[in-house]
Amino acid sequence: MSDFLNNVRDSFKLILTMGPSDILDVLIVATAVYAGIAFVRRTNSVRVAQGILLLLAALWLSSVLELTLTSFLLRQVFEIGFLAVIVLFQPEIRRALERVGSYRFMSLFGRGGAIPSMEKSIMQTVYACEDMSRSRTGALIVFERTNRLNEAMASGTQVDGLVTSELLKNVFFNKSPLHDGAVIIRDGRLAAAGCMLPLSENSNLSRDLGMRHRAGIGMSERSDAVVVIVSEETGAISVAQDGLLKRHLSPDTFEALLRRELLPADDMERTGLLGRLTRKRG
Repeated sequence: MSDFLNNVRDSFKLILTMGPSDILDVLIVATAVYAGIAFVRRTNSVRVAQGILLLLAALWLSSVLELTLTSFLLRQVFEIGFLAVIVLFQPEIRRALERVGSYRFMSLFGRGGAIPSMEKSIMQTVYACEDMSRSRTGALIVFERTNRLNEAMASGTQVDGLVTSELLKNVFFNKSPLHDGAVIIRDGRLAAAGCMLPLSENSNLSRDLGMRHRAGIGMSERSDAVVVIVSEETGAISVAQDGLLKRHLSPDTFEALLRRELLPADDMERTGLLGRLTRKRG
């Protein structure tokens, strides 16, 4: 018991001696560890991580037991394995670098006047998706956030117009020349239509997902965008985010999800019950 109390006392003394640089150092390491764990969970590579941990344990044990030849072989495996991991996770690493490279510096200072227009865009998108869900009109709507989607926008037609329910329904009308592509909404405005999105490289996706859903998931894998998909076959409303797909959303759940992801918390509080009442049509 006394040893435990001594260890606790020494730990507190060590914490008290920490300076600002030490705290920053710990935060950086903790963030890196958290990002590594999230990366492993997101890429379904838990078994690979378990294998690496097992090899590390074997390397430590061989060092403790002074198994010279085994330690040498395991070190060689780790040197080669590092390159193998880079090759194995090349698509995931590339997507992570794309997301970091496309981060908007100005987003650190907020969006200012974009919040009211974003709120209106969310309302109009919900109205349009409700109607398109009933008529089983396929739709693919991308809400850009901090990652720039200039490459995807370049593949479509520049619009830069107000987001309205009627405009969205006209774009995705099956006779429209732009209905096969995606609409990109930037800062609450319809920036481009008819855009081509990258398909998901996830081989574990359900076989019943069509090209529209795979394109929406692919864009959410490569950016922090929130992607809305309306199924042409079933009329179901889905949302793709961070490579994950939430399917068969009710209109209320759909609106709440968009507001939670696209509006600041204080703005959501401001548009509480009164905002919900004023948003009712008719």
